[in-house]
Amino acid sequence: MQLEGLQVEVPDHGGSLLDLLRESLGLRSPKDGCSPQGQCGCCTVLVDGQPRVACVTPARRVAGRSITTADGLPPEIRARWADAFCATGASQCGFCTPGIVCRLEGLRAKGTHADDHATVEQALLAHLCRCTGWRTILDAWDAATGPSPGPAPRPRDLPAAGARATIESGTSQHVGPEVALGHGGFADDTAPADALVAVPDGTGGWAVGETLTDARAAAGKVQGRRTTLAAVPPLALPPGGWAAVLRTSWVEPAYLEPDASWCVPGGDPVSALANGGAFGGKVASPVGAAARQLADRYGRAVRVLLDRETVVERGPKRPPVAAGADADGRGWLRVVRTPGIAAAVAAVAPRLVVEEVDQPGPPTSVALRAAGWAEAVVLLTGARGALAPVLDPWSGATASAEIVDGEVRVRVEAGEIGDETVLRSYCTGAAHMALSWVTSEGLAVDELGVVHDRTIRSFGVLRAVDTPPITVEVVPGDGPALRGSDAAFVAVAAAA
Repeated sequence: MQLEGLQVEVPDHGGSLLDLLRESLGLRSPKDGCSPQGQCGCCTVLVDGQPRVACVTPARRVAGRSITTADGLPPEIRARWADAFCATGASQCGFCTPGIVCRLEGLRAKGTHADDHATVEQALLAHLCRCTGWRTILDAWDAATGPSPGPAPRPRDLPAAGARATIESGTSQHVGPEVALGHGGFADDTAPADALVAVPDGTGGWAVGETLTDARAAAGKVQGRRTTLAAVPPLALPPGGWAAVLRTSWVEPAYLEPDASWCVPGGDPVSALANGGAFGGKVASPVGAAARQLADRYGRAVRVLLDRETVVERGPKRPPVAAGADADGRGWLRVVRTPGIAAAVAAVAPRLVVEEVDQPGPPTSVALRAAGWAEAVVLLTGARGALAPVLDPWSGATASAEIVDGEVRVRVEAGEIGDETVLRSYCTGAAHMALSWVTSEGLAVDELGVVHDRTIRSFGVLRAVDTPPITVEVVPGDGPALRGSDAAFVAVAAAA
């Protein structure tokens, strides 16, 4: 086959094109977000100029064909997309965007018109982006395919942009054109080529192999599945004639990069957070500790990876609630037992009685975006029958939102702006997450607590074609920069 313009010959081990690119050839631009579900689009590459999902494309199918990753695009084309994504805030962590860049370049190359957003949105059905809310990706398409611009825009302060992104994500984050091409420093991308690979063995331990294929074979990896069961809120409403009620089920944070780490003997493991905070979903990830333990045991560097099915089964979820409230703010909120949840509710709704109950199901965490206090604000908004500005009790930022003629309008004040593009991108993504949460998300969990939805598409994340226009007004504030996207998330959820 021809790879990035060079003739390459590699043995056919019966694996996928993604295995060939990442594991055999060491290319890190295509990402493994759900392999081999073929549902997240992070591994998309161009095969003879056409976008293909590499994790479900057998390697033998590309014999004699031309393969191009985002890194292999002609330099001027690669720079055009990278600059467009950076300029519009269309890339945050940068895990999904190399595949999206390949998808969009395939559209551009075959002559899709710059104004044809409908075709772009349809093409994005092959992808999942949790960070940016899709609208900024359309902005990047416009920037990369539209008419030649006029005077060059004022240069951005990218260190200031990174500082704002770090505040919003809760972990160190880099901003720059290269991030959109997948060079954000993800743990699995930086592991030594000769590292052993460890994956969960299904019994609470780790299966270890010389390659990812070996490790998964030793673990007996089970393919993800999507159930026909509905995502049913598990808790009964508290008794009472409430002005408003709220019931939710378990919700998957749906970060795209599955937990990964690596470590050398006697060293410190690489952080699983990489270039994004995973919305709080990786705070207690086990992969770092496992990488250190296994590296010391084997006397070699070890990569530890969770597959998508394990993330869904074992990763923390937004806790289900069943609650009722009156217009005066009094009420009763029943929630699956979660450390810290009562304090999160009390911070915004001191008149709500919080009852924590035990319920079989996946783990829950208050670390997920605005968990607890978002539910309380949404409930009280319904009970009062009127929207009010939302104050983030932890950061001090404020936001308001309304939905007018199908358009979501957000206004956020988060102290010193630092970089408006980044703040607007994070608030747009938060608005999309809020709409998705209150309209379509939830996991099917049976009475024994077993999660039956273990594929990307089963999470219910709102697709590009279903996401309305979102506009964000950023208001300069006094004082230091504050995290604003959580307040935007809660404001939009309440409005919706």
